[in-house]
Parts: sequence; C-alpha cells; structure tokens
Amino acid sequence: MRSLPDPAASRAVLVGVSRYSTLEPLPAVANNLPALADALTDPASWNLPASHCSVVAEPETQRDMLDPVKAAADHARDTLLVYFAGHGLVDGRGELFFGLPLSVQGHSYTGVTYQALREIVTDCAAQRIVIILDCCMSGRALGLMGGEDLLADQAEIDGSYLLAAAPENGRALAPPGETYTAFTGELLHILQHGITGQPRELDLNTVYQRLRSELAAKGRPTPQKRDRNTAGRLVLAHNRAYRPIPAPSRAAASETDWPDPDECHTPLAFLDALAETRVLTGLTIPALSERTDPPVAPATISRLLNRTTLPATWKTTGIYLAACGLHPEQIKAWQSAWQRLRTHEQQSPEPPLAPPQPPAQTWRARLPGRRRKRH
Repeated sequence: MRSLPDPAASRAVLVGVSRYSTLEPLPAVANNLPALADALTDPASWNLPASHCSVVAEPETQRDMLDPVKAAADHARDTLLVYFAGHGLVDGRGELFFGLPLSVQGHSYTGVTYQALREIVTDCAAQRIVIILDCCMSGRALGLMGGEDLLADQAEIDGSYLLAAAPENGRALAPPGETYTAFTGELLHILQHGITGQPRELDLNTVYQRLRSELAAKGRPTPQKRDRNTAGRLVLAHNRAYRPIPAPSRAAASETDWPDPDECHTPLAFLDALAETRVLTGLTIPALSERTDPPVAPATISRLLNRTTLPATWKTTGIYLAACGLHPEQIKAWQSAWQRLRTHEQQSPEPPLAPPQPPAQTWRARLPGRRRKRH
C-alpha cells in the first residue's frame, strides 16, 4: 500500500497572479490559492504543516516568485510541490514564461522563465518533484488563458511529475463568474470529496485520469501530464470517498466455518490456519489490505501468511483477522492460541544437532542386482 509523502519532510509553494496591467485579469486565480492551501494542509488530505505550504500571491518580481521556491527546495527531502496559476506566455523564441502583474506578451524578461524555475527544482534534494501548472501561453479574451504550444513539452523534468491544465494547442479556462479556474476547481473537488470506488490513497495518475474524464465531460479543456520513473504512483492525498469493502456481519462471521485456533498445536498449523482464513473470505491480498484499519500493506500481509515461524508481536495478525471479518471474541481466541504457541516456542530447548551421516551411496550403487566387478 502506498502512503502519503512525509509532511514533515515535504514542502509546497503555491503561486498565483490574478491582476495584470496589460493582460486580461484572472480573478478566479486569487481564489485558487487559499482553497488549495487549505486542501493540502487538511488532516484528511495531505496534512502538510501550514508552515510548509507557502502561498505567494501577486508576486511583482522574479525574486518575489522564486525566492520562496528556492527556500522550499532547500528544505524538502521527501516531496516538493510547486503550483502556478496565471497567464502562461511565450517569448519570441517560443519559450515558456510565467506572467507577473507587469508582464508583456512576447518579452520574457518581464516575467519568470520556466528555465529559471527548472534550475531551482532540478537542484532540489527532494526524492520527488511535482509541478502543477494551471496556465497556457497567452491571454486571448476575458476568462481565457490562451496557448499555442504544448506546455508539457517545455516543462519536462527528469524524475518529476508535471500536471498541466492545457492540452496541445489549447487553452486553460478561467470561466467568468466561477469561483475557481476550471482545472483547479476540479482538482479541489477531488481533494475535498475524493473519488468513489478508488483506493484509500489517491496517487497522481488516478487524480490525472479523473481530471481528464470530468473536464472532458463538461466540455472543458483536458489536462496533460509528463512523468518520469514512478512519479505517477506518488500519493497526493487521502481519498475522502474511500469506503472499505464491508466486513461480514457478526452473524455471518459466526456462521462461517473458520479454522479453529484451539486445534493449532504447532506454529506451522497456526500459520496455515491464518492463510486458510483469507481463502474463506474470497478476497485477494490487495483487496484484504484495503479493509485493514489501521492500514496494512499487501506485502506485509503476504509476509505474514508465508512465515515459517510465529510473528513476534500480535498487532498485525489481529488487524488481519479483523479485516477477514472475524468478530472480537473470535480474534481473542486466536490471540490466546498465538500466545500459547509463542510461550511453548520460547520455552522449548534448542533441538540437538543431528549426528553426522555416512556418505550417501551413488545412484548406481543403489540399483537392484548390481554387483561389484571382480579384479
């Protein structure tokens, strides 16, 4: 089971520009920032400490935007997340740059080049880098952030995950009258409400697929992604819509012909009975893992069921049996059997060393009727 990035060793920087002097204003961007910060710091989501989530609203200069990114990159050891919402512009060479309040289309020195951001994050010591860009290349009309090039192609970074609002030759929508931009509004809905039918934790690829399907269904621009290595498996948040497979009712659990732990007289018999219990549930190990509370990874359950000696502690076994659907009285009987076998195992003397055996005969010597040659 994948787990969330360590909040204590992670950092997020959320940058947004909604007011422009020569470009169309994007009022929804101003609402994106506090809502996204609340979602990332919520205990039911990522639970990132507030001090680890920097909100940079309306940065006037390049340093106003990049200094907080550099500070976060210097401290992040697990995950660094950088988010930008505003106008995405292109210079005369077609290079991407982010619009600041006084930016002018076509002149990258008036904004922040993507290359400047790239230099900071590629020097970061974090294990994983997540970049979320809610922008395109230029503003074309009220409520639109226009774009002409494939944003992600310019924004690729090895070992990272880029999530971009704009499709190729498309535009990222900031609908007039709506509280948030189209892309970030959908992202916030996922973080705040979860995805029904998905696992306990939402990784970036799952979030991306839901964003694409929901935005496409609404006739809005579909996002794109670029990922390197296994970055797409990085968990972004707890799934608030997660509901484990219901455990059997108390009556059903009592009626199930579970293995009897009192009949387990050896550690191997006990472990075999544990494995048989899972078989009776009809669940795979990953499905059983989804029902464990607190969470137990599938690999941990697999190791438990493939042991040849009793586990030294009871906790994981108890969680496993509860996930199988046994009620507390039944689990107590299993714990008593485990304790009995553990005590016997600890009190038993070490088995004596086996006496040395004579060399085994060769297979030819064991053939019936074969006689040694006389010389």
